[in-house]
Amino acid sequence: MQMISSLKRLADVRAGHPFRGSVPLVDGGNTQVIQMRDVSPDGTVAWANLARTHIAAKRSPDWLRDGDVLFVARGARNYAVCLSQAPPGAVCSQYFYVLRCKGEGVLPEYLAWHINRAPSQRYLRNNAEGSDQLSIRRAVLEDLPVAVPDLARQRLLVDLAAAAVQERRRLEDLIHNRERELDLLAQQLLSPDESGAIP
Repeated sequence: MQMISSLKRLADVRAGHPFRGSVPLVDGGNTQVIQMRDVSPDGTVAWANLARTHIAAKRSPDWLRDGDVLFVARGARNYAVCLSQAPPGAVCSQYFYVLRCKGEGVLPEYLAWHINRAPSQRYLRNNAEGSDQLSIRRAVLEDLPVAVPDLARQRLLVDLAAAAVQERRRLEDLIHNRERELDLLAQQLLSPDESGAIP
């Protein structure tokens, strides 16, 4: 049986680490930081490219962990990424919300998938605020309606989405390779043969 729930009933929502301005870079720092440039709408995180900084606090930050969902709260595209293989000692910048599922009734991968689909994206666009740069308030995100089917159907939808991403990547690779072949052919047309004549 499927139910409709608000996101706040399914997941705790908190802001990313409150850096004041840009992330201060510290070689060998104790913390890795996910910034906007490190995530992609296809669900990937460029773990190898994370900036390092040092966080000195009376209590340690709420480190990111596998299954956390990062939501891009600012900019023209507001999307979600479910984390996997998160390194120890990592946080995200203040331009994200971190969603952590409250129980086992919803898969974090499904939650990210649901946020990225057209009905949720329409809701977010209609409720975005700001003139220079659009943003989503925490209360707006928490009130997002989420359809919650049984876990088997959630897993099926997540698997279908992952297959679609792989298909898209393969097609993009084919297109890129074809473009390279055409560029090579164009270069050969402009290169004279051994007799000095242009073919």
